[in-house]
Amino acid sequence: MGGHYTGLHESQITGLREECGVFGVYLSDCEADVSPMIYYGLYALQHRGQESAGIAVTDGLRLRYFKDMGLVSEVFDPKILSQLKGYAGIGHVRYSTTGSSYVANAQPLVVRYKGGDMALAHNGNLVNAVSLRGELEAQGAIFQTTSDTEVIANLISRAEGDDIKDVVSQAMRQINGSYAVVILTADAVIGVRDPYGIRPLCLGQLGDGYVLASESCALDAIGAEFIRDIKPGEGIAISKNGLESFKIMDSPKRALCSFEFVYLARTDSVIDGASVYRARINAGHMLAMEHPVQADMVIGVPDSGTTAAIGYAQQSGIPFGEGLIKNRYVGRTFIQPEQKMREEGVKVKLNALRETVKGKRIVMVDDSIVRGTTSRQIVDMLKEAGAIEVHMRISSPPVQYPCYFGIDTPSRQHLIGATHSVKEISEIIGADSLGYLSMDGLVRSIAETVGSDEFDALSNPYCMACFDGRYPMEVSCEAQKSLFERH
Repeated sequence: MGGHYTGLHESQITGLREECGVFGVYLSDCEADVSPMIYYGLYALQHRGQESAGIAVTDGLRLRYFKDMGLVSEVFDPKILSQLKGYAGIGHVRYSTTGSSYVANAQPLVVRYKGGDMALAHNGNLVNAVSLRGELEAQGAIFQTTSDTEVIANLISRAEGDDIKDVVSQAMRQINGSYAVVILTADAVIGVRDPYGIRPLCLGQLGDGYVLASESCALDAIGAEFIRDIKPGEGIAISKNGLESFKIMDSPKRALCSFEFVYLARTDSVIDGASVYRARINAGHMLAMEHPVQADMVIGVPDSGTTAAIGYAQQSGIPFGEGLIKNRYVGRTFIQPEQKMREEGVKVKLNALRETVKGKRIVMVDDSIVRGTTSRQIVDMLKEAGAIEVHMRISSPPVQYPCYFGIDTPSRQHLIGATHSVKEISEIIGADSLGYLSMDGLVRSIAETVGSDEFDALSNPYCMACFDGRYPMEVSCEAQKSLFERH
């Protein structure tokens, strides 16, 4: 089964794009039907990618799959799901960071290898994908997509051995970058996480079966019980033999993406023992301590700034209120046929609540400022609605460097935090004042949600490269050039 292109266009008004979400289910009952579970799991992960969605399942004999452009609810209906019968399967929601936006790049990617059919779904980005692709093409490989996931598929298909765990391990050891990958064969589901743990992946139990997911909120959606996070450099194989853990490679250091807690993850998820909700509340507390201001009301930019805004209000004693109303029926795919509509797009998604902001000094909390355009529009909107002051507070440090590991950030010359001082940014966006959370504040806001016996809060087991340029691994010139070409 395959999909078709729907002709939808993604919104241009967001600064940082999400990455992808992966989901996998294996049930011991061969008569079970996992496609509805995968559907709901992907629904829970929809925030991680709104460009395309796909599901692949196996009945033990053959793989069936369907994928298309659009949201999960747009791609799948009961008729399609009824044709995806199987006791094991994987799913994917995508926003492209590597590879163009068209249905051939939608996942899961289904290919043949010497063991039969195989489906792969990948969250992350390979920093050596270009060189690996060149080597594979020199060996005769023919690529059907521009996605780096196909590089992984080719490496697996060329690995030696009969044991799928050995084959996957051989392939992944050739890769540099970030990945949470779920793989489906005719009789097994496999999950692997990169040795730095940059991208999240967790394991749950559902009856006698098991579930793999990018975030724990997806386990909750189908009633699965959280077991643990997959360790950096670990593989998990689920088959008739039960659950088997195997080592891909040793972990040089932990470098979980800090932006999962700032923006990417859903608020009700827990990643590597840290509560996303509590981390955002903590960030708001620390932001209020680091950048106090006299004001009448604290508001958040929905939805990503809301939790930190509540924390800011709790710490500062300034009342929290609603100042911006979000149109929740506008997704990433609404059509904007003209440049003027793209520029005015934020007004379609957000509107100031004049009744609450008029005549007030407002503290507006958001997760980040990327280019500054959207922030300027929101500040203007609040002042047009009668706010007498707008003080902007950001629950992360200035974004100064591009991400090469699965978040679609602009190149450095387009990042306002890299090219302007805080005072200049404040003037550009029209705010009465601007304050960013410090690096130390961000680390502590996450670390304090985890028991002290887990790790030392000062050891910083997070990737902060988009803030300080200290990438957890060497980023090749080819990866930097690839990012430049995408922007």
